[in-house]
Amino acid sequence: MENLILVRDAQEHDHPFILKLSPNLAEVAQLEWHTDDVVLKMQGDYISEMLTETSKPNATFIAEINNIQVGFIHVRMHKDEISGETCGTIPLLAVSPKSQGSGVGKVLIEYAERWVKKLGCRLLHLEVFANNNNAKGFYENLGFKPETIHMIKPI
Repeated sequence: MENLILVRDAQEHDHPFILKLSPNLAEVAQLEWHTDDVVLKMQGDYISEMLTETSKPNATFIAEINNIQVGFIHVRMHKDEISGETCGTIPLLAVSPKSQGSGVGKVLIEYAERWVKKLGCRLLHLEVFANNNNAKGFYENLGFKPETIHMIKPI
């Protein structure tokens, strides 16, 4: 029997699961100009900020298989830097290591796309660490394309 991936709104009791995935998100950064501790702290702070109430439309969704949390996505409204229009953005998407490659990420992206479309947006943005080749390939397979590249040089 195929495992059905269900997506639901995140609840407060999901926060420990979301925070538990923070190190997985941080380890793929591979930013030689920042220590691992700095990246891990940034990622944890970013997730904590994401889980804080805000007046802007946003949502966090949990993916489950057989009532077990296997991933999450956070989506919120964003001002497109080129057109100025309101669009959606995905600041965070994480799938538990054991569930990667099972379609969870794709289902979460599709869910976020529907949420953003309901709010009248025609664009969906996301950011990914430049060194995270697996994620970049995943997003490109779902139709995302690079628009700008943020570059940095340690001096």
